[in-house]
Amino acid sequence: MLSATGIYQQYGDRVLFNHISFVIMARDKVGLVGRNGAGKSTILKIIAGDQGCDEGTVVRPTGSTLGFLHQEMDLPTGRTVMEETLTAFAHILAMEDRLEELNKEMETRTDYTSDSYASMLEEFTSLTERFAIVGGITMEAEAEKFLKGLGFEQKDFNRQTTEFSGGWQMRIELAKMLLMRPDYLLLDEPTNHLDIESIIWLENWLSSYSGAVVTISHDKQFLDNVTNRTLEVELGKIYDYKANYSKYVELQAERREKAEAAYENQQKVIAEKERTITRFMAKATKTKMAQSMQKQLDKVERIELDVTNNAVMNLRFPKAPRSGAITLTARNITKSYGDLNVLRGVDLKIDKGDRVSFVGQNGQGKTTLAKILIDEIPATSGEVELGHNVTVGYYAQNQAEELNGKMTLLETMEEVSPPEMRTKLRAMLGSFLFSGEDVDKKVSVLSGGERARLALACMLLRPFSLLVLDEPTNHLDMASKDMLKQAVLNYDGTLIVVSHDREFLAGLTERTIEFRDHKLHEHLGDINFYLEKRKIDNMRAVELEKSKADDDVPAAKSNGSAPPVSQKVSNLSHEEKRRLEKDIGNAERKIERLEKDIEKIHLKMSDPNFYNDPAKVDKTTAELKSKQAELAEVMETWEEASEALEG
Repeated sequence: MLSATGIYQQYGDRVLFNHISFVIMARDKVGLVGRNGAGKSTILKIIAGDQGCDEGTVVRPTGSTLGFLHQEMDLPTGRTVMEETLTAFAHILAMEDRLEELNKEMETRTDYTSDSYASMLEEFTSLTERFAIVGGITMEAEAEKFLKGLGFEQKDFNRQTTEFSGGWQMRIELAKMLLMRPDYLLLDEPTNHLDIESIIWLENWLSSYSGAVVTISHDKQFLDNVTNRTLEVELGKIYDYKANYSKYVELQAERREKAEAAYENQQKVIAEKERTITRFMAKATKTKMAQSMQKQLDKVERIELDVTNNAVMNLRFPKAPRSGAITLTARNITKSYGDLNVLRGVDLKIDKGDRVSFVGQNGQGKTTLAKILIDEIPATSGEVELGHNVTVGYYAQNQAEELNGKMTLLETMEEVSPPEMRTKLRAMLGSFLFSGEDVDKKVSVLSGGERARLALACMLLRPFSLLVLDEPTNHLDMASKDMLKQAVLNYDGTLIVVSHDREFLAGLTERTIEFRDHKLHEHLGDINFYLEKRKIDNMRAVELEKSKADDDVPAAKSNGSAPPVSQKVSNLSHEEKRRLEKDIGNAERKIERLEKDIEKIHLKMSDPNFYNDPAKVDKTTAELKSKQAELAEVMETWEEASEALEG
């Protein structure tokens, strides 16, 4: 187990942790929750050893491993996605090098009866077994599976990591972390840059993971599906609940209710005894009894109520100005970045009062289309026409990160404020939980959640008839997300929201537009209706199902240059399909046979008596290498045939 004892941390006058202690057991799945700025990320840094604390200790078992996915990271340059991911297997690669050394040594040594030779054979046997157990033979296939689960495609594997945005680089780092399978896995906001299907894949993987997981997340459904224990950080203290997030919310309310009742009862008893003591002290005959009662009262352990931070931001969107019946119309929109085609001839019409969500895998063009619609970036071809008197409010995915760190909060608001709002800026910052001297803080010292609140405050300085939100819940704590959702529900204008947060989207919109294969596919209903209809346990499998293509009602006309997936598959002739299916079947049977052969060889090599015959050792080792090479070749054949059949 990992134990943290007496952790104390203070910054200036503020006590972040007041001698907190907790234990993480070997298979715990822990959600670390609390408001923005409560110190959740700091706790992970202290556990990982990336940051010290003023007092206290963190102890974990000798030889145990720990992986930490944090929000600030910097991947080295000069590697492809696959090369960087395979660095997760550094320990296996080192084992492979050592096995090669031992093989060469066995070829030259003849002192078969010596103790050192026996020791060498013992090391070789042990290392061979461990190499097979930890996946030395299937490293690349395993890396490929994890990368695809997190949304990468085969064509991405040989691209340089520097070609990808920070969110995609985070996915590479996450893949490495999961492949390492540490005993303790620390994840700081792992879902911030993941799309819905990648989150579902991650949930499934973490749920069956044999190690301990401690995760910070503002995605309630993710926490419910992954965790079985919740640690709440609040005002310097930590509270431990043996439950997932939803159950924790109930237990937290019960704990506070019981504590308040016990406190009130005790206060009544104390007040009654104090009145009695005062009365007795006035009578000389009862002074001794009063003093005795006072001593007893002084020994009573007083119940203290925890001060709870119930402050929430006061968020209300301005009333939408009057506008035309049609908010916007997009015709034949195509967008390419060099050779990379994102959107192909899509059409979209948004009427006044529509509430629309954009969903789908990252890289499919959700943010791109949102920016084209509001004239943030140009389309390669096609046109967008805004309706009469339509004004736009836009919250960008990286809005919080784009704030100038050298400016104060008040200066940031002043820079974007219309003249008539200048006198209200301090009050507005107060409603977003920035009060008193906070307004003179530099933006650079704010946490991610505080920056997100400031960016939202800036957006509310002007009224607008079309509200476009791109991943607005990133970095917001649970209470702030609830307030934002309520404010969006109360907003009386037209809404377009890009988000992967299922709980936030639930009940928020009436149209769900899925971005897939450079096209738009519309579903009437909210995110829950969409997920149920698409059976989105595995998005990539859904995309390849020919029968599913007919179920969608495309929002765009089929006048793009690229056919949908179902058409791609049908372009193969019957003979080609039969041949590919036969190749796949043959390859699968060969893979099964080769894996059994390799397993038999490993079993044979695990017998210490096996190494008494050097000639036999050489022959079997050569056979093992041959089988492994053949397996890799057949795997490649199977993959190529599968990809060709899938289109």
